[in-house]
Amino acid sequence: MTDKVHYLELRPDEFRERLQQRSVGYLPLGTIEWHGQQNPLGGDALISRALFERAAKRFGGIVFPPLFLGPDRTRVEDGKVLQGMDYADPVTTPHQQLYGSCYWVSIGLFLQIVEAILAQAARAGFRCIVADGHGPSRSAFCYHAKSWEEQFGIRLVGARYNVEEGWATQNDHAARNETSLLVAAYPHLVDLGILSEDRAQWPLGVGGEDPRDSTPEFGEELYEKSLVLIGRALDKLGV
Repeated sequence: MTDKVHYLELRPDEFRERLQQRSVGYLPLGTIEWHGQQNPLGGDALISRALFERAAKRFGGIVFPPLFLGPDRTRVEDGKVLQGMDYADPVTTPHQQLYGSCYWVSIGLFLQIVEAILAQAARAGFRCIVADGHGPSRSAFCYHAKSWEEQFGIRLVGARYNVEEGWATQNDHAARNETSLLVAAYPHLVDLGILSEDRAQWPLGVGGEDPRDSTPEFGEELYEKSLVLIGRALDKLGV
């Protein structure tokens, strides 16, 4: 069987072989948004893709292309539309449009996009879809998972649906957790040196533990903890 796991790279015969071996798809829920000065703008998609690439190689299955559109909170301040971390107190002070964010869609449109993907995945022969990534996208997916399972006749797995407690990846915003995950998988895309050495100066738009304490070793530990839960969930569901 081919070692390739990404849907975009598979020929039809390779797709069929991997699907017959284990009919599981992995859907990275990404964004293009500020993830601190030190991280790439596509951090959410990159992390979930790295997690799912590891999962597909270990458990079988196929990794879908990441989504870059997702929902988030939004409001207008002083005539400007702010989204997500743009107005996260106290880490984004003053409130401001953070550079690079280009991902927001309404929750309704996001749900339509996911429903279309799930309908096509079921048609293609997938029996299970595992999804994770951007926090608001994760929450929306898990909240609607049960109804989608009934609608499409497939099983779903998410950080808050059909898994045991202890999900370890993407549990902050651009802080020690996510930055360590990025350093572990994409060290060439992260620049911790861009952050101030003054620990009293908190990095803009970062929520969680200090990202300056990020290490690739910690990132790999986090990946492994979530991988264990994915494997247990797939075995329990019988897919």
